[in-house]
Amino acid sequence: MSAKLIQLRAQRDAKAKEAHAINNKYSADVRMTGADASALDALLNEVESIDAEIARENRLVAAAFDGDEAAQQDIALNAAVQAGRGNSQSDESRAMRAFLSGGIAHMQAEDRARMAARQTPDIRNAMSTTTNSEGGFTVAIEYYRELEIAMKAYGGMRQAAKVIRTATGATMNFPTTDPTAEEGEIVGQNTTATLGETTFANIALDVYKYSSKRIALPFELIQDSFIDIESYVRTLLAMRLGRITNKHYQIGTGTGQPRGLSVAATTGRTGTSGQTTSVTYDDLVFLEHSVDPVYRAMPDCGYIMNDATLGAIRRIKDTQGRPIFVPGYEVGVHGGAPDRLLGRPITIDQYMPVMAANAKSIGFGHLSQYVIRDVMDLTLFRMTDSAFTLLGQVGFVAFMRTGGNFIDVGGAVKFYANSAT
Repeated sequence: MSAKLIQLRAQRDAKAKEAHAINNKYSADVRMTGADASALDALLNEVESIDAEIARENRLVAAAFDGDEAAQQDIALNAAVQAGRGNSQSDESRAMRAFLSGGIAHMQAEDRARMAARQTPDIRNAMSTTTNSEGGFTVAIEYYRELEIAMKAYGGMRQAAKVIRTATGATMNFPTTDPTAEEGEIVGQNTTATLGETTFANIALDVYKYSSKRIALPFELIQDSFIDIESYVRTLLAMRLGRITNKHYQIGTGTGQPRGLSVAATTGRTGTSGQTTSVTYDDLVFLEHSVDPVYRAMPDCGYIMNDATLGAIRRIKDTQGRPIFVPGYEVGVHGGAPDRLLGRPITIDQYMPVMAANAKSIGFGHLSQYVIRDVMDLTLFRMTDSAFTLLGQVGFVAFMRTGGNFIDVGGAVKFYANSAT
């Protein structure tokens, strides 16, 4: 971790702790003073600003590929160039840099005039890496020795759900019963007790075989590529499986694929007319209390939502003027705290619907009632059989068997649904 990144994280932790300190000064029934509210808003703005700097620094650090001295030298050179743009750079240094970059034509007019005034010998036919005839043909095109990969978060459900592993893929049954409406009675002496039978049901958890889709690499690409193309392909296939399975864990229909959490769980709160893309503090309170207290008391009870939804509710404040979202800070010597919404942990799942008309955009409750079942391990095949060899190729494909279902009959998780209009 770079020194700058360490410094930024320390600054963020300090600001987050200050925000927690101000927020914790007030109980739920005490309104925050104007001065503290302004101070808290300022701290939250600083946290967001530092988060943006941390993200930029992380991208810069990621560019310095481990063990690649050339990449590290590039970063050092970039820093040197940036330093060279400061006021400390002499006229001679600036002129020399311009001359070495492309000859006299690349020098500023005042530098050329200064050279003439000093009777500096005229320089012609300068060699140049940017002009082919002056030496450019001898310079090979350079590529950074690491593939730039577009990234997009896709996890979430495996973080929140209960994950089990089985040796076979046979249907797994979960017997269920809902006796919450059943109660006893008072009977008189010598009076027969009333018949009160109970009922049982079953929830099945099936698994499905997922394929990453195959990739065929020509021998030439494997031999000539300056990156470890096989390693990249293996990682890519695993990511493909991660994306499709997480998608089904959240929004799967249950027909020919896992039944997703947001499909299986019911609605606990619906926004009022006009809230097609918004949610209020009261909505979140109603949503929490739509879940029975026995589930709310579970240690892993919390929220799950798309990051865009979280972004929309970060500025919401309660009736006492306190933000309902409190930024976390990293675990250190004295401990830390995760991001919280109304004191509850937050899981981000990018396959959750964003806020829109009728969208079930926010989930709350005992999330580990959703069970993910894996059959053994992900299997990767590297194929060099005749079907690929005759084409001069090596084939790659990955498979995994997995499934998921919401094992619940008591409403352990409920959703907030945006209004239809």
